[in-house]
Order: sequence, then structure tokens, then C-alpha cells
Amino acid sequence: MSSDPLDQAKAHLDAGRLDEALAISTPLADARDAPHRALAMQSTALKGLGRREDALAYDLRAVARYGASGVAWHNLAATLGDLGRGAEAVRAMNEAFLRGVDGALSWGVMARAMCAAGDLDGAERAYQEALKRAPGRVEAAAEYADVIWMRRGDLAAAQAVLDRAAHAGGDPAPLLLTKAKFYEAAGEPDKAADLLALAAERLPDDPAIQMAAGQAALERGRLDEAERLALKAERMYPDAPGVLNQVAIVCLALGKPDVALAKARKGLELAPDNQSLWGWAATAARAVGDPLYRELYDYDAMVRPYDIETPEGWPTLEAYLKDLAAALDRIHLYEQHPSSQSLRHGSQTLFRLTGSDDPAIQAFFRAIDAPIRRHIAHLGEGADPLRRRHAAGYRIEGAWSVRLKPGGFHKDHFHPEGWLSSAFYVETPDSALDSAEKQGWIRFGQPPFATDPPLPAEHYVRPKPGRLVLFPSYMWHGTVPFTTDERRMTIAFDVVPA
Repeated sequence: MSSDPLDQAKAHLDAGRLDEALAISTPLADARDAPHRALAMQSTALKGLGRREDALAYDLRAVARYGASGVAWHNLAATLGDLGRGAEAVRAMNEAFLRGVDGALSWGVMARAMCAAGDLDGAERAYQEALKRAPGRVEAAAEYADVIWMRRGDLAAAQAVLDRAAHAGGDPAPLLLTKAKFYEAAGEPDKAADLLALAAERLPDDPAIQMAAGQAALERGRLDEAERLALKAERMYPDAPGVLNQVAIVCLALGKPDVALAKARKGLELAPDNQSLWGWAATAARAVGDPLYRELYDYDAMVRPYDIETPEGWPTLEAYLKDLAAALDRIHLYEQHPSSQSLRHGSQTLFRLTGSDDPAIQAFFRAIDAPIRRHIAHLGEGADPLRRRHAAGYRIEGAWSVRLKPGGFHKDHFHPEGWLSSAFYVETPDSALDSAEKQGWIRFGQPPFATDPPLPAEHYVRPKPGRLVLFPSYMWHGTVPFTTDERRMTIAFDVVPA
């Protein structure tokens, strides 16, 4: 390895050893005469650990010290965009362009910044510029295709972007995975399953393709095919936690919950904080009657509603929620749901709401601080997978809004990147909530496909405007579809220990 400490830090970064990279880069980046490379590396490592606000401080130092560097302004724009501060990111990216930056990566940063700033026409032009410079760039093609889909619901146009990237030499596996997600989002799951089955034949050594094809087959009831593909992936990577997770999923559908639990436990030995594995381990434990299920799914202790106080500056909670709804309406710019999310028949904001400068949205994050802290205190400390991550503080990791139309719902899902997850209700479909079917309620415990034995939802919480529901991120949750001619608007976010 090179004797240059920054080369050593870069090697740790490339290997995913972020704490080790920080141990080297921090004293170099904190020096008064810190080189640009040290500041950039420090920011990259901090962002990898989810510490974006800390990373921003180093990017700001870089542009203050190395203001003639287009790369410094590019890095600042990327971090601002990650934080949801779209208008500032656009300004920073324009500074980068003035200093000679003009690559595909920079145009991708500009496209995301423009999306966050609400300039969707500008974002599309920026994606086109990125793809002119790197026609096979998968990330830019996938993001551009999603913008087309969400704005216009044009499946053919979205997939044409992916096809052009494939013809330009883009990596076929992620492009095929993305194309299948568009079919599923457009209500054509059989086409998605068929595409992935063909991909699995043509890319037999790609475990992601094998697992995705197996999952699609499972969801279409093609269980023999799902099992064959999952076991093939396991033979290729017998100690990969993600592969073991997929085998557990298939075993649950096949009526082999004991095998599913064993596979999930093996995966957890390798990745003890993997929230997806804990979610599926809980499901398998429920199916076999293992006490692990009630340890992980203690609804009384772990799922709690909190009604927020009226934020300062508003006379009533109703007045505040009206202003919050108006603020969210202004940033719900899309007509269709994203291709890779759980909602159907609605729209979702795609940048971090924590970066918004709207007074009502800023007030929301102040209003939820006390309930979050009460919930963490209520959970307390313990040895179970939820409580053992208890910390004195917390950080909001992602925050977005969903607006459902009549007939809208969330497919049952969990949040593998979180610790605690949430649903906050801004507007609710009140007539639907009173129905015998609990239309519009949030439900817990039901996996997203048929299992053997069946595992229906066990717990429901009735929404109401101003109510925040907090629960473990590994816990299945979804929305009972509602059919009344009403809207449902929510904010959701994940919390991680800090």
C-alpha cells in the first residue's frame, strides 16, 4: 500500500471501511492548511456514514479555500442535493460549470438538484446532457426514466431511455432490473416476471438477476421457478446475507417456515444488524410459533401513536395542518408513483424534506422531536435487535411525503435502512376510515405475498390529522386501500441512532 496517508484513506473508502478512512483523513482535513483532497475524502466518508450535515462543513471549507476549483463546487452541490437543498445545489453546480466542470457525473448532480428545486424541465435537459457525455451511464438513465414515468406515466418513453443506454454499452443487469420495475409499477407484473426469467437465462452468473427473477416468479405464483433460482443463487454465494434472505423468502412461500427461519438466522450470524433479515426472521418465527416473533413484534410496546402539539406560530393544529398540506402540495410535482417504491395510485416527493426552507415543513421537524424522544425513552434499552441500538440521540435518515388518490395504498413493506420508521397524517380519507374494512388505516404484520401458512395483519392504527405513528423499521406495514373520493397525505421518515 502507498505510504501517502490519503492513498491509504482512499483504499479504506473503496473497501467500505469508512471508520478507518475517517481515522486517517480527519486530522488531515481538520488542519488549517488542509489539502483539497483531504477535505473531499473526509466529506465522502462522512456521507457514507449518513453524516451529511457534517460532510457539508468540509465541502464549504473546500470552496472557501479552493474557490477556483470546479471539483470543489461540484462536491458542494452534490452534498447540498443529498440534503434536499435543491436551489442551493443548483447555484453551486452553476459555479462548478463556470470553472470548467462539464462531465456526465456533474450533469447528473445538476439534474438531481433541479429535481429537488422543482425545475423538472431543467432536470430532464440536464439528464440528456449527462447521457450525451456517457450514453451508457446506468444511474443517469434510470433516474431520467423514472422522471419521465412519474411526470407523464409514459412507460414506452421511460423504457426507451433504458434501451438506449443498453445499446450504448450500459451494464445490462441493472438496466434489466430497472426495466422490470417499470413493468411492475405500470401494473404489468407478468411482463416483469417474464423479462427477469429471460435475463436469468442469459446472465446465469449474476446473483442479483437470479434473486430478482426468483422474487418476481414467487409473486406470480410460479413457486418451483422461484425455488430453483433462489437455490442457484445460494450455491453461487452460500454465505451472502442477501442470498440467504431470498432463500428464506421463498421457503416461506413454499410452506417451509422452519427452513426459512434457519436461513434467516444464518444470515443474521453474518450480518447481525441487517433489518431485512430481522424482518423475515420474524415472519418465519411467527409461522412456526417461535418466541422470537413476539420479541420482535411487541405491538403494545413498539407501535405507538403520538398526536403532535400545535407548532409555535399557528393558532390551532388545524390551521397548521392546512398550511403544511399546502406546502406539500407545492412540491408534489409528479402524476405517478415512483417505479421502485411501495405506494400505488399516488405521488411521492423524492428529495429530503429536512432540506426544505418552507416554514410549515421546518415546523414539522420541530414538532416531532419530542414524540420521537418520548418513543425512544419508552422503548428503553435491551438485548433485542431494536433496543440494543438505543442511543441518546437520533438522526432523521430520509423524509418524504406521499399523496394517495382514491384507490391508493401502500403495499406491505418494511424499511431495511432504518431503525424506527413512521407515518404522519396530514390529511386523511375520513369517510373511508369509518368503513368496516378499515380502509385507509395503517396495518402491521402482513407480508407482501401469500405465505404457507397464511399470515394476515395483526395490528391496525387509525389515522387522524396530526397523528404520528412510530414503529420498528423491520416491521411489516402497509395501507388498507380506500375507495372513497378523498385524498390521503402523509409524511414519512426513518430514524437512526446517533
